[in-house]
Parts: sequence; structure tokens; C-alpha cells
Amino acid sequence: MKGVASACGSATVVNAIASGKGAAFAVDLRVRAEVELTKKPRKIIGRIADDPKESTKLIEICVKKVLKHLKLDKVYGAKVTTRSQVPIAVGLSSSSAAANAAVLATFAAVGKKPRAMDALNLGVDAAMEAGVTITGAFDDASASSLGGGVVTDNFKRKILKRFEVDPKLRVLIHVPPKKLYTGKIDAKKVKKLANFVNVAHKLALSGDVLSALTMNGLIYSRALGHDPVIAIEALDAGAIAAGLTGKGPAVVAIVEPKNLIDVKKVWSKRAGKVIITKPSKVGAKVEAMT
Repeated sequence: MKGVASACGSATVVNAIASGKGAAFAVDLRVRAEVELTKKPRKIIGRIADDPKESTKLIEICVKKVLKHLKLDKVYGAKVTTRSQVPIAVGLSSSSAAANAAVLATFAAVGKKPRAMDALNLGVDAAMEAGVTITGAFDDASASSLGGGVVTDNFKRKILKRFEVDPKLRVLIHVPPKKLYTGKIDAKKVKKLANFVNVAHKLALSGDVLSALTMNGLIYSRALGHDPVIAIEALDAGAIAAGLTGKGPAVVAIVEPKNLIDVKKVWSKRAGKVIITKPSKVGAKVEAMT
């Protein structure tokens, strides 16, 4: 039995590391997971097709948790493979997307359709166990799973508000030629900025998502040692919002189509690559069940 599912990456509006309160919106870059059940109970073998050197711990835990949740862990083992359009370890929720996709694909492999929040929480639990998140990344995981935008309380695992980013807008992402893993973050240092981040969170709750994204980006760039000029360059070139996404090092800009070329031109002068995508209303979905 086999299941295939996918989930999208997300861009940060408010990073929850400082205060436990966050916001994010889904982008049209997807992670695809394929889960094939085996007759070797409790033996889970993972593979990341795009980057075999990356740890498979998260996706293996996701499969294990679903099988245990369904009381099938003594019946089946599994092989799980992911393929991704989302760059790994740059702040675009690659872990949340992989977790959501792996969870949903496992349910599909056994012919089950989970409740959305059950699947979401299993993925968050797996991310916590795998050590790829500090707060559980409930904001990122919710946006990736449900599509659209969310404002959240990560510690309570509560969605405080849903919002949409105009689908006519474009999302540009500057991805530097380096990675930054969550385990390398000094959380104590970041938490000292909680009062400032809470201002951005209140902006997001009030509906001013663009200002929240830009403010959050500037705060976290300073805290984590990233260059804030990258975002400022995008704003000068016509972006309506720009800032660090996640813990970085990638920077996201929201751009009206008429200004897309100008922002891309500025960022193309820097090392790394520029990805052009758009907001996504479509979250995690099953693609095949066989």
C-alpha cells in the first residue's frame, strides 16, 4: 500500500521564537512525500531525494507517529521519500512542509482521511521530537497544512486569525548560498526581543500583515546577525513588504507584478539565487492512494 501527499512551504510574518506567538502564510513551493508500507513492523526507512545528506529523522518520526496513532505500528513498517521545491534550512518551513506531507501520505497509505487538526498536531509533535523547531512551529505548520495565512499562539497551538495574501501579488525569495539550522539558534538571546516582536504580532492580528512582516524581519535580522540591507533594497525597488523569513538566511519580499523585475534585478546582484513564487490558498493534500 502506498500514499503520496504534498504540503507547501511558508513565509514568515512574525517569528514565534521570541514570544511563542507567530504568523505565516503559505507559498506555492511544495514538498512531496511518498510512503510505502512494508511487512517489517516498526522499521521506518527515510530518504530525502533532493539532498541525501540531510537527516531523515523528522519524516521517519512522522510515519512512526501516524502508525502508532492508528494502532498499526505492530503491523507495518514503511519507506518514506520526500522531494522538495522548498530549499532546506533557509527559513521557508521546509521541515513543517515535510512533516505535513509525510503525515498525510502515511494516512493515505492505510486508506484513512484524518481530521486536519489531528494531522497537523502529529506533524508538530514529530518536529518537536526531532528537534527541528524551538516553539513547535505551529504557525508555519498551520500555514503549510491549511493554506493561506495564519496568526497563532504556538504554545497553545491555537489559530487566532486567518488571513489571505492577495493572490495577484508575487513573492520573491532571496536564498543565500548558506544554510542555518534551528538547533544553532541562541533562543535566550532572541527571547530578549519579545516585547518588540509582540508589537509586530499585534499588527498582524489587526490585519496589517505587510507592516508586521517588515518589522519582524528587521528585528530578527538584527538579533540573528543577518544583513537587513537585503530587505531594504527590495523595499527601495518597489516591494510592499520585505523581511527575513523564519530564522533565515532567506529574505522574502511581497511585490506587485509591475515591480517584480526591479526587485529581482536588485537581488540578482547578490550571491545566491532568487525564487519567484506566489501566495498559496492550497495547503496539504493527498495526491495518490494505491
